[in-house]
Amino acid sequence: MFSSLVAAQESQDIIGKISPPPGVLNWIQKNPGQGKVLGLIPFLNSIIKLLITLGGIYAFFNIILAGYGFLSAGDDPKKVEAAWQKIYQSLLGLLFMSGSFVLAAIFGYILFGDPMAILVPQIYGP
Repeated sequence: MFSSLVAAQESQDIIGKISPPPGVLNWIQKNPGQGKVLGLIPFLNSIIKLLITLGGIYAFFNIILAGYGFLSAGDDPKKVEAAWQKIYQSLLGLLFMSGSFVLAAIFGYILFGDPMAILVPQIYGP
């Protein structure tokens, strides 16, 4: 009796099952080497894009807060200078973030002959 109960539980998924989205495994098996890789490189690429997006949102809110500080400063030169410094620093951060894309495209073109080689990496299968 106990063995039939254990055998019945072994055949069922008690916790559940995690599977990839439908069609992904079939696509990889039918189209090997098409540049689609599920792994570390697309993950890191997504993380970098997320960080740059969050940096842009942070800079946007920082400029808005600096503008509010500038408007509420009145005649106090220290507050006006602090607001301008905050605006300059936010714009400089945006310049660095956009400049990183330009440099990546330049290096990709120089090293690989394709400006998108570093920005959108592809790994080709055997």
